[in-house]
Amino acid sequence: MSKKSDGKVLAQNKKASHDYFIEDTYECGLVLTGTEIKSLRLGRANIGDAFATIRNGEAFVHNMHISPFEQGNRFNPSDPTRARKLLLKKVEINKLLGQSKQEGYTLVPLKVYVRSGYAKLLLGLGKGKKQYDKRDTEAKRDAQRDIQRALREKQKVAR
Repeated sequence: MSKKSDGKVLAQNKKASHDYFIEDTYECGLVLTGTEIKSLRLGRANIGDAFATIRNGEAFVHNMHISPFEQGNRFNPSDPTRARKLLLKKVEINKLLGQSKQEGYTLVPLKVYVRSGYAKLLLGLGKGKKQYDKRDTEAKRDAQRDIQRALREKQKVAR
């Protein structure tokens, strides 16, 4: 399987890995209107509070903020946090619908990027972490950082 995000990352949800165990990821296209793609390419997007839902066999992302393009025209969307449709195959939507119905699972946008001229969203199926899981993850990360620091110091002394 190839790497999911070959293009330039325009927005990233860094808090997602802290709040969720990401079990599976899906790449989906975004339906944008007017000058949203220009604003997106300038990096004026925020997916920190965003979430995805599936309604009537279609996937949507909510609370994804794309600021209006300053040099825009009358086709600029008036609501920067409107629900945007996600382009997924029907099989993927049905699979996501079944998995997200389980207790504790949700659809979390992880990053927005441009691949071969098209805006893409990396959507993750996440299971919410409890507070003790977050502490455990942080402790493991700190221990790994200490190990790496000690190895670097040992290599500096050896030279």
